[in-house]
Amino acid sequence: MVTYASIRVFKSFVILALVLGFMPLAAFRDMPDMLVLFETRGMDLAALAGIIILSSVAAELIIKGARRRGKDGFNGLLLSLIIATNAAFLIHWQVGMFTKLEEVVLQILCFFGATSALWIVASQNVMRFPGMVRRVVIVGNGAMAEDMMQLVKSSNGRYELRDYIECRPGQFSDSDQDPDNPVTMDILNRAKKLKAHKIVVSLSERRGAFPLQEVLSCKLSGMEVLDAPGFYEQVNRKLMLENITPSWFIFAQGFRITGLRRVVKRVLDIVLSLFGLMLVGPFLPIVALFIKLDSRGPALFKQVRVGRADREFLIYKFRTMRCDAEKDCGAVWSDKNDSRITRLGNFLRKTRIDELPQLFNVLTGEMSLVGPRPERPEFVRDLKKIIPYYSERHFVKPGITGWAQVRYPYGSSVEDSIEKLRYDLYYIKNYTLLLDFRIMFATVAVMARKMGR
Repeated sequence: MVTYASIRVFKSFVILALVLGFMPLAAFRDMPDMLVLFETRGMDLAALAGIIILSSVAAELIIKGARRRGKDGFNGLLLSLIIATNAAFLIHWQVGMFTKLEEVVLQILCFFGATSALWIVASQNVMRFPGMVRRVVIVGNGAMAEDMMQLVKSSNGRYELRDYIECRPGQFSDSDQDPDNPVTMDILNRAKKLKAHKIVVSLSERRGAFPLQEVLSCKLSGMEVLDAPGFYEQVNRKLMLENITPSWFIFAQGFRITGLRRVVKRVLDIVLSLFGLMLVGPFLPIVALFIKLDSRGPALFKQVRVGRADREFLIYKFRTMRCDAEKDCGAVWSDKNDSRITRLGNFLRKTRIDELPQLFNVLTGEMSLVGPRPERPEFVRDLKKIIPYYSERHFVKPGITGWAQVRYPYGSSVEDSIEKLRYDLYYIKNYTLLLDFRIMFATVAVMARKMGR
């Protein structure tokens, strides 16, 4: 399913491409002229990309009260183009920027409008395109099969349940696994007739109920065969912890962050955190001043958290609670409407501004920009006893933001920790640099949306 987040990511990549100078090639007659112009007016093009980004965010905030997706998309696009055009004209009028680039600016704005409009239309009608809806046949029994059927129905049209084939315990013995037996080919024939893309094996009771030869025939015929945890992961972008065994972790694809990937991720952490500090550095003293004026106590707050390999470290944040918040109660979960949170602290938490000092933790190597959020040692000790596989989230560095943070609302209970662990382990299993950038873009969108409320 195409979501608002994916549309924002698409726009962001288009804008990055514009900054690099690849998209407006049609505006130049030959490559040497393009290179010279980009070299001499690269800052102007970067400024234009910034105007488009800010205009898109402003438009989204202005129409955030509307709920109809299609109307929001086109209204937001039109409004962002109007804002960007007027902003570019105003800057040109005041400081003379974009001189001799008027045609290029117009072409870039038109290109952005056209591609965004096409993306909106495509996202609204994506399920009508041939092959976009995946046809599913569920093979199984019991509650797990029912859960998978419900999962298909709640997938917002991405998947279509074409058939349910029940496999009763004891139905298949060793002698039944004969490929020449016409009974064993029934699943394959039914799946072919329905043009199924996926066979989801969901067995609550496996003894004598697994049609081995039939499922193998489906796989060799080109259909994708998944078990229940695999299908759950594919649909929800998180892991099905209840039906995962230690052997599943061993044999599952993923969970391999190699040395080269760690080096590249570390280099990006250093570069992007330095760039982030350059951008927000001038505003950090202002935030600190407001915190001091809002409530008594220091502006910065440090706390022990658990990082990679269960090593403890000091995390830095802007203070959002009263100084005596844990004087009587000790370490307790923080609630969304926690009375210990100050007036300004509530805003800082919603917008994630309180996390900005952790850029220093990233520079020192204790954290990464993206990863599971670090928890307090007191909570980690308890959660390890309650939640299976909780320790596995500590095989990577914790992050300022993460997959759980952009996919799940604020949590403050054991149940919320279980749900966030599903997303954290999904991130570790499917880690790529592209996923990191997707999370970063989504985090910026969350911050901008919260500021508009």
